[in-house]
Amino acid sequence: MDSMGDDEKVLSYGDVLLRRSDLKILQGHDYLNDRIIEFYFCYLSSSTSSKILLVAPSISFWIVNAPDASSLQQFVDPLKLPEKELVIFPINDNEDVSAAGGGSHWSLLVYNRRRNIFEHYDSSVQCNAVYAGKLFENIKSFIGPPASSATLTLHFTPQQRNSYDCGLFVLAIVKELCACEGNISGDDWEAALKSRVTASTVGEMRSQILDIINELSS
Repeated sequence: MDSMGDDEKVLSYGDVLLRRSDLKILQGHDYLNDRIIEFYFCYLSSSTSSKILLVAPSISFWIVNAPDASSLQQFVDPLKLPEKELVIFPINDNEDVSAAGGGSHWSLLVYNRRRNIFEHYDSSVQCNAVYAGKLFENIKSFIGPPASSATLTLHFTPQQRNSYDCGLFVLAIVKELCACEGNISGDDWEAALKSRVTASTVGEMRSQILDIINELSS
């Protein structure tokens, strides 16, 4: 009976269908799944500049695991990457292309066209460094000039204190990136992350996202 309740549809938003089981993840202390990440990306995109692209987790996953970069052209063309000033990719450490929604850690890769740099944000030191490197190598030639000559760096990231909040750290950082449209950098951006992306503010995001879902579904 519980499994039937968990499967109950709660909200259809953009291309995302949320179920009761997704809400239970937010109500507890669980690792965020693809649907919650994608929902929040869609929600932020609805009020964000068209020059900012938040890439769905499933698309990022395919880019990381594509057999070769040349096979990506038709797949990434609809994203209109050369028209974007800020491109934000969620990264997951799942390596099994047959197991959608797998993996155990989220991080973030961000391309800033104004600064022509890819920056990796990882709340658990460099757990996803290999996957960030794969995504960087596979996508840089499709983002348009001058991205093909861009470099990849590890950016300062507030660190999680448990094994399950990585997805929330990703969402908190993306929220701040969208708010400033990627126009803050250097010491000012690091200071903003230190003050706004903390264990406390990140923990509060579970209830905040739940409130957004409840409001949209009412």
